[in-house]
Amino acid sequence: MTNPPPAPYGGYPPPYGAYPPSPYGGYPPVYAGYPQPQPTNTLAVASLVCAFVFAPLGIAFGHISLSQIKKTGEEGRGLAIAGLVIGYLITALTILVVVLSVLFVIAVGRSLEDLDGTTSDYTVTPTQPIDAQPLPEFKPPATLGSNCQYPATAEPASKPAKPPRTGRVPTQPALVSASITTNRGGIGLQLDNAKSPCTVNNFASLAQQGYFDNTTCHRLTTTPALGVLQCGDPTGTGQGGPGYRFPNEYPTNQFRLTDPAMEIPRLYPRGTLAMANSGLGTNGSQFYLIYRDSMLPPTYTVFGTIDKTGLAALDKIASAGTADGSDDGKPAQTVTIASVRLD
Repeated sequence: MTNPPPAPYGGYPPPYGAYPPSPYGGYPPVYAGYPQPQPTNTLAVASLVCAFVFAPLGIAFGHISLSQIKKTGEEGRGLAIAGLVIGYLITALTILVVVLSVLFVIAVGRSLEDLDGTTSDYTVTPTQPIDAQPLPEFKPPATLGSNCQYPATAEPASKPAKPPRTGRVPTQPALVSASITTNRGGIGLQLDNAKSPCTVNNFASLAQQGYFDNTTCHRLTTTPALGVLQCGDPTGTGQGGPGYRFPNEYPTNQFRLTDPAMEIPRLYPRGTLAMANSGLGTNGSQFYLIYRDSMLPPTYTVFGTIDKTGLAALDKIASAGTADGSDDGKPAQTVTIASVRLD
């Protein structure tokens, strides 16, 4: 039998199993590998971080991450739970602080009202005496009529109108005569240019533009404490205006704006012509014809007086009452302004 030729490089390796057994129990099995670790859920980390920055977002991320971890088996359950706990705690504390702050502000406001001896509700009732404190003595402010301004409002003009001239306006002549022609009779006016020049400037401008022509007086009040006919709104709703506004004058300019006395009603005597408004600095075109001694806070600019003929016409309108029988509403007798003219 012929032996095979010798293999190059020193012969062939013995067949598998020809080696003697290992003293350590043989060769290890083929390496199969360990299972790879699961990644940490990203939203779980975000939940914990956001819990300190913006708690509601941390709570939302925490719930979402727990749902994802349950489906995918990712790590981070502890982070998500920590984010939820911290988020809920911070949210609860924030709500508690807000509630306590609101209660504190309310308590402070009530305390200040008690210290002032006044309240924020100055609704005039019939039981208030008509012979209450009169309007203050007029003391001309240093800036009277020096810079009249009529800035535009967000609401457009109810009827085409241009703002009056701005800047300095004259305070002389002290009185300017005007007249209102209505279907219920004439109403003569004396406009008080010496006390309220910016307001008279506005009224005269609107009158010359025909703004008041063919409009109705939309409101009549007949309570013992308030007797006025309100006019000057082309829409007849009480919401209309010329598309601009301007500041108050007398008697408002006789007080500090923070003076509590600004909210205490004063006597506006019968025959007073005053501006209607919805707050300080909201004067436009609407005005009050006061036919009975009335109680109003000194936040309604007085800019003239009504003559005897006009008061007689107003008395007849008032005696007919309101259309709905209430003490505050549309006049039962329709009052239409044909024109307003300067004499």
